[in-house]
Amino acid sequence: MILEKLFSMTSGSGPVMCCPNLECDQPRNPLGRMECEACQTPLIYRYLWAVGLEAEQIPAGTLVRDRYQVISPKIWLDTKPGDDPDAPDEVPDELISYLYLYPYRLHTPELYGFCAVGEGSQHTNISLLDNVPIDGRGHLYPSLFQVWTSASEVRQIYWLWQFWQLWEPLSSQGVGSSLLISDNIRVEGSRLRLLELYGPNHQLKLQDLADFWAPLIETAGSQIRPPLQEIYGQMCHPDANKETNKNAIQSQLNQLLLTQASQLPLHLTVAGASDTGPQREHNEDTCYPTTKDGVHDSPSPNHPLLPYFAIVCDGVGGHEGGEVASQLAVQSLKPLIQTLLTELSQNTELITPEMVSKQLEEIVRVVNNVICAQNNQQSRELRQRMGTTLVMALQLPQTCQTTEGKVYQNCHELYLVNVGDSRAYWITQDHCQRLTIDDDVATREVRMGRSLYWQGLKRLDGGALTQALGTREGEYVYPSIQRVILEEDGLLLLCSDGLSDNDWVENSWTNYAPLVLRGEMSLDAALQSWVGLANTKNGHDNTSIVITHCRVSPEKLALFPSQVPDETPIESELSETSKALLDGETVSEDNGSSRRKSMPWKPILLGLGFFTLLLLGIAVGWGWHNLREISPSPEIPKNPEPAKHPVPPQPPDAPKLPSSKK
Repeated sequence: MILEKLFSMTSGSGPVMCCPNLECDQPRNPLGRMECEACQTPLIYRYLWAVGLEAEQIPAGTLVRDRYQVISPKIWLDTKPGDDPDAPDEVPDELISYLYLYPYRLHTPELYGFCAVGEGSQHTNISLLDNVPIDGRGHLYPSLFQVWTSASEVRQIYWLWQFWQLWEPLSSQGVGSSLLISDNIRVEGSRLRLLELYGPNHQLKLQDLADFWAPLIETAGSQIRPPLQEIYGQMCHPDANKETNKNAIQSQLNQLLLTQASQLPLHLTVAGASDTGPQREHNEDTCYPTTKDGVHDSPSPNHPLLPYFAIVCDGVGGHEGGEVASQLAVQSLKPLIQTLLTELSQNTELITPEMVSKQLEEIVRVVNNVICAQNNQQSRELRQRMGTTLVMALQLPQTCQTTEGKVYQNCHELYLVNVGDSRAYWITQDHCQRLTIDDDVATREVRMGRSLYWQGLKRLDGGALTQALGTREGEYVYPSIQRVILEEDGLLLLCSDGLSDNDWVENSWTNYAPLVLRGEMSLDAALQSWVGLANTKNGHDNTSIVITHCRVSPEKLALFPSQVPDETPIESELSETSKALLDGETVSEDNGSSRRKSMPWKPILLGLGFFTLLLLGIAVGWGWHNLREISPSPEIPKNPEPAKHPVPPQPPDAPKLPSSKK
């Protein structure tokens, strides 16, 4: 192991790892330690990719600028992760694509900083990249071509699907050639990842991508090789770049992916918990399911959504608002999702990812407008408007039919929806991958090309939310929606920032997830342990966690006997004040008496189907938009106390990435 080798170099003046805790009075630690000897803060081993020929010429073992330990050519370890790296006032044009492509950070690296090598006018600035395909021991993940022939057919197709999904956004930023360099394409389990971005490129066409795929297709599994060869031929056609032809190719690739995935078994078990925490008096989080619902691995009359549906909401706006908004979001979403599942189950043809995403986007906006109408009715303005974050997972059990007529009941599609800074992680025996990005000011600054991510976090408002459900009209809400194919055993972890703050998911997953995946720890035990960790290590906030255990390996299904679900009905934990807000009551400040206001949407919410609710949500949003002008604020503090100086209204972020500078 790399760390073991470095540990032997700690005598005398050997290299050290500095504690990231800036208040630590003895920050220097031997390389190889995982916690600071003085303050027990977890040490951060951040491996960076140094870009350029100059970096290749620096020998391993060199300590560059008294900070960066060269592990191997172009792999550098930052030994002072608590200090800011050097960065220019403005990112050079040739590197701006790293910022614009931040929404694709599951696949693309991030610009971390620069390091000057050489003296005076002869020095060279080496670009350093973070979030690169390097494991925790300083080793590169294997290249795609190294592992291609040993991978399953469904994984081979899934990798090609990710190629396809990245082709347009990377090409639009002038770095599409990054997908055409074999050594640049790395894989972390099922995830396709890039070492760096190459550009500018010539006018690329699908023919270029097809030519790169050719050797992969020739060595693909026997069942998928013929349809892939047909797709290859279409990509080489002179008219392949026309939109209709690209859509046809995408449809074929998607059909092939889902057909292969559907032939795997799939067993889901889900459990969730929400905890007030040691420092809060009220819980503004809401999640589904909770311990009241039990641990579920099959649908039941009382819980027909389980185990397909999981959600975490973190309320914004103080106890009298955030608690209501988060519970209202969950209560509103469940019947909408149930109706969506029912409608999709009646379709005989596959629904495309684009259509499913549009349906989910409209559902989110309906729920947003329900909360927004509550704000408007109670005359809540600016920072007093209640809202909630949202991270939601929906395993969509679509039916798939092969060309031979064989029917499979589940295509293994998992859709993730997020608004705000609650997160989703995918965890396997070997990897922990954050699937979502936060809707905060720091992320906005990166996406707009104005700063690096760590620079954005240093702003006083860096962690302020730019989106939350209910704080403004639905037309200003842009949920992030993505699809994941479940083709390996793993845990899907949804959580509020009570757990994710200070990177405690990344720092702790190895203590729980592998044990659950091996059958040595129950899902509920892992859930409670994570809640306890959040309360101990963070503790400043409420914590909500929902974990879905996904199993596709036939040999492992026997390790996990089915658990009988608890049929206890869901009970509200709302306080009396919050119940009054949810029911539309106005609580008198002098004597506590209340007067019920009419809530025309509430009986409809409980009794009608999806399309009625959709029309209702649109009508509510349109009506209030025309009755009064509410100026949306892009920064929503998680602190419930009102700000002394309200942030002036600004237009919301555009849903599309800006074009790269030329």
